Amino acid sequence: MLKIMKKKILLSFSLLLSIASFAQHITYGAAAGVTIADMRGDAVKNVAQLLDFTNGIVSTRPVSGYYGGGYTNIPVGNNLSVEPGLYYAVKGYQLSGNYSVKGIAFLSANATSRLNISYIDFPVLLKANFNGLQVFAGPQVSYLTNASLKTTAGIAGFNLLNSNKNVSNQFNRWDVAVTGGVGYQFTNGIRITAAYDRGLSKVNAGQNIAAYNQVFKIGAGVSF
Repeated sequence: MLKIMKKKILLSFSLLLSIASFAQHITYGAAAGVTIADMRGDAVKNVAQLLDFTNGIVSTRPVSGYYGGGYTNIPVGNNLSVEPGLYYAVKGYQLSGNYSVKGIAFLSANATSRLNISYIDFPVLLKANFNGLQVFAGPQVSYLTNASLKTTAGIAGFNLLNSNKNVSNQFNRWDVAVTGGVGYQFTNGIRITAAYDRGLSKVNAGQNIAAYNQVFKIGAGVSF
């Protein structure tokens, strides 16, 4: 019985030493960069339901935004670490087409609508480090803070429409995604990264159509 107790004590002591050793190497940092965001699925239908687009040609394209926040890097092995983070990120997409002018049935204008969706992102990354080269992936949960739709329309040089409205109630508050990418961290703590987020849950609320976030991110950070 005494031997078993000694073994348990030694095992617990070794575990504490191991945890303490890794804890000494926990680092914190800040990162920021640009986002190139778009949506998969019925993105055109998603915005078309919010506006009065005609049946003409309607197309979507990515929009640029930004992200910024901080992270904690926790070593769990010689070349492995877990890195939870907290970031503010602007996503969305842009749609262009013909907009019907209400009250003037025969008149339509070239219109552009940009959907800006702001999130608080909570990624938890598993990261492998090979002499500065980093490969990482993991789940990400995001909370919607605001969604706004800015629409402009003009014809023959005249501005017929310039609106900016809050459409947060049209979107789900929570979004789930997987994220992954590569990066390089220099010996002075500065890092550069490129990553891709792929949404797994539809962003539009209370509608039968399904649209999903997808975001490319390029940024830089520094560890303290």
